[in-house]
Amino acid sequence: MLINDIEIRLCRLPDSPMADSEMRNGIKSNLEFLVLTMKTDDGLSASTFGFAGRGARMAGEIAATALKPFFMGRDPMYREQHWHDYRMEDRWWNHVPMYSYGPFDIACWLLCAHAANQPLYKYLGAYRDRVPVYGSSLLLATADEYAEQARETMERGWNAYKLHPPGDPAFDLKAYHACREAVGADFKLMSDPVAAYSFEQALKVGRKLEELDYHWFEEPLYDESHHNLRELARTLDIPICGAEVINKHPYSVAECISTRVFDIVRADVSWSGGITGVMKTAHLAEAFGVQCEIHTAIYHPLELVNLHCCAAIKNNDFFELLVPDSHYDFGLKEPLKIDNGLAVLPEGPGLGIELDWDQIENHTFEVL
Repeated sequence: MLINDIEIRLCRLPDSPMADSEMRNGIKSNLEFLVLTMKTDDGLSASTFGFAGRGARMAGEIAATALKPFFMGRDPMYREQHWHDYRMEDRWWNHVPMYSYGPFDIACWLLCAHAANQPLYKYLGAYRDRVPVYGSSLLLATADEYAEQARETMERGWNAYKLHPPGDPAFDLKAYHACREAVGADFKLMSDPVAAYSFEQALKVGRKLEELDYHWFEEPLYDESHHNLRELARTLDIPICGAEVINKHPYSVAECISTRVFDIVRADVSWSGGITGVMKTAHLAEAFGVQCEIHTAIYHPLELVNLHCCAAIKNNDFFELLVPDSHYDFGLKEPLKIDNGLAVLPEGPGLGIELDWDQIENHTFEVL
C-alpha cells in the first residue's frame, strides 16, 4: 500500500459565528482550515481537517511544499519510520509550524484503520468506549457571562467547565469566584489564562484557585518558562497543567515531566505531531504516573480524532470541547454524540463518521 496522491484543500468558513472574531490582542482571525485527502495505489482514501494558523493559504503552501513530497510514495503502515525520518528532514532547514505534520500523520492512521476495517480507537488499542466531556470557554466580556456559561455546562450534564479569562488578574478572580458560586462546591472548574500572568500574579491567583477548589491551573505562564513553572508546581497544591504549545512532542515534554515543570501535560492531534505524537506523549506521561489531558483541536472533525485518542489512553480524564460548541460543529455528516456527559465513540471504520463533503466543497477556495 503506497501513497500515490495527496490533495490539500484551502477552506474558509465566512458564515461561522467565529468569523472575524477578535483575539485577546484585538486582531481579527477568520476561521480557515485545511482538508487533506490521502490516497493509495490500492484504492483506499482517507481525509482529515488540518489547523491553518493565521490562514489556510500559508498553511496549505507549507503542507504542499514541505510535507506532501515527503509522504508521496511511502507506505502509510510505516508511521513510526515516517515520524523519525521527518524529524531529521525538518531539522534540515524545513522548520515547519508545529501544526503542519499532524494531518499527514492522521491520514496515515486512518488509511490503516480503514484497511483493518476497525474504528480508529480500537485500531490504536481501546481502553474505553465513552469519555467524559468538559466545556472550555472562549473570551467573554463579564464575570457573569462566565458564570452563566459554567451553569449551562453543568446543566447539560457535562463534567467540568474551564475558563479562558482575559488575563487581568482582578477581572479573572471575579470570574473564578462567580463560576464557583454559580455551580456550587462539587462541580469541577479549571482555569486557563493562556500565559497571561507574571510569576507573582500566577502565585497569587493560584492560591485563590486553591481556596475555590479548582481542579487545575493551566498555562499560567508561557509553557517554556520552565524555571518559574517548576517553582509554581512546587509551591502550589493545585496541579499546574501545560505543554500544549511546547514544540517537538514527546522529546521536549520528557524533560518537563522529569524535572517537574508540570503536574499534568497536554497533547493534541493538531499541535503535537498527529496521532503518533499524542500517543507517544501520553505513554511517556503514563510511565511517570502523570496525566496527559488532550487539548482541543477546535474543529469537530479534528476533535473526533482527539476523541479516538482519548478512548485509547488510560491516563486521561476528559474530552475537551470549546463552547458554544455549535460554533465548531461543522464538517461532519453527523454531530459528535454526547450521552449524559459522555462522548460516545462511533463504531464505523476509521473516524466512524463521514466528513460533510457538500459543506467542504462550498467552503473550498483553492485546491493544491
